[in-house]
Amino acid sequence: MLKQSVKTMKNYFKNWNFMRMLRLALGILIIVQGIMANEWLLVGVGGLFSLIPLMNMGCCGVSGCSTPAPRSNKKTKDITYEEIR
Repeated sequence: MLKQSVKTMKNYFKNWNFMRMLRLALGILIIVQGIMANEWLLVGVGGLFSLIPLMNMGCCGVSGCSTPAPRSNKKTKDITYEEIR
């Protein structure tokens, strides 16, 4: 049971990069500073900042930044304009 748990954790941390670890460390630092200053709103913000790298999310969410262009089956017509004086 313990070996399986350790193997699962190794697989979880396999795809972590430097920025993801840095974001987690900063989130934990915000939580610690909030506890030391008795600022519970800061602890909540630090919790949110720590949750982002744990869930592997970013600003755009799941492929939110790269939205595909809408496909249409209609062909576009060339529009001609006539000058009116």
